[in-house]
Amino acid sequence: MTSTLSTGPVPTGSVHDVVTARPGDTCDAELAEGPWLFDLVPGYGPGASEDDVVPEPVVRPGQLPVAYQRMDDADLHERIRAAKEALGDRLVVLGHFYQRDEVVQHADFVGDSFQLANAALTRPDAETIVFCGVHFMAETADILARPEQHVILPNLAAGCSMADMADEESVETAWEELERVYADPVTGMGPDADGKVPVLPVTYMNSSAALKAFCGRHGGIVCTSSNAATVLEWAFERAHRVLFFPDQHLGRNTAKALGVPLDRMPMWNPRKPLGGNTEEQLHDAQVLLWHGFCSVHKRFTVAQIEQARAEHPGVKVVVHPECPMPVVDAADAAGSTDLIRKYVAASQPGDVIAIGTEVNLVNRLAAEHPDRTIFCLDPVVCPCSTMYRIHPGYLAWVLDGLLEGEVRNEIVVPDDVARDAKVALERMLAARPKDASPVPVSGRGA
Repeated sequence: MTSTLSTGPVPTGSVHDVVTARPGDTCDAELAEGPWLFDLVPGYGPGASEDDVVPEPVVRPGQLPVAYQRMDDADLHERIRAAKEALGDRLVVLGHFYQRDEVVQHADFVGDSFQLANAALTRPDAETIVFCGVHFMAETADILARPEQHVILPNLAAGCSMADMADEESVETAWEELERVYADPVTGMGPDADGKVPVLPVTYMNSSAALKAFCGRHGGIVCTSSNAATVLEWAFERAHRVLFFPDQHLGRNTAKALGVPLDRMPMWNPRKPLGGNTEEQLHDAQVLLWHGFCSVHKRFTVAQIEQARAEHPGVKVVVHPECPMPVVDAADAAGSTDLIRKYVAASQPGDVIAIGTEVNLVNRLAAEHPDRTIFCLDPVVCPCSTMYRIHPGYLAWVLDGLLEGEVRNEIVVPDDVARDAKVALERMLAARPKDASPVPVSGRGA
């Protein structure tokens, strides 16, 4: 399900050059500020969507020492390089595709969240895994890591608004409501004569370890954007319905491509009784879509695609499946971050490609393919506000800590949560597409 990760050189840039657009073209002028200024401020930081509902607790606390805030670019990069050389094979640094270039240049592996969690397994001698991404990604890495390995998130304030839109309490409450609607007087929530249960939970990788564990306990499964169709097919073989969280758009786009009618995909709003549905609607449902979304991918519109086609005749449009359904329908192709990379790699010199995903990745693809015209569909530069929270200053600080014998900002998933979450992850691996190679899984209980 995963592909070969990017391990080659990437474009480098100034630590403080957060974006490359002209002044006034960014969605938030504060993106040019150091992220440490916002570590203790409620919310997701500069560039966050106004639609994001800030959870309680509002953020995971983080704070960078002043000395690292004041270091210039050259000093930070040199400290990172020196620490990596001193730590050698005892360390592996993972960088998500959406990270800023000045962080990615120090990564040993670059990929999506699950690719990176598995990439760490190829470094069994590493004592420490530093995950330059967001909180749920570091949790997944800890679940798959060996018990003696440490997983570090450089900035604990790097959360994920989408992942926070489905919290454990809300999902447990929803499940109790669904049990009251679907439970059979004889079999309860167990399988019927056809061997199918009334409903199975499916969580996107972009969710907390607690929700992955919830799926593990209730016969459910985890999916990524690249294998969501395979996972839904797996679920439909075992259940009459699926509760899909937290991203409604990935669920809707994937189920629609499998032939599920839109009128059988009601939204589940956790703030309303029965998710805002009638019992009749729930009985007729095939996919229950949680009311969650990605703030970045929600920004893309059909109007942007139409403008791109008007200004660039012959342009090819590829978008991420976290985009709204009309955007996916209007594009030439849609798929995971890795599919977008492969789509660009398979293009020809002179091609024009408009991409609907996070701008750091789009800019990196444009730099890697200078003989093509590659641009972001959204004319206003708006990087992922939570990925932005990782800065070379935080990376230098946690690596210096390792040199001093201190593990800073360690992410530890409780053993009982990790055990159940790993069950759901293993189901996902077992449900791989027929043409995919098996992905190794290790970690606790293996």
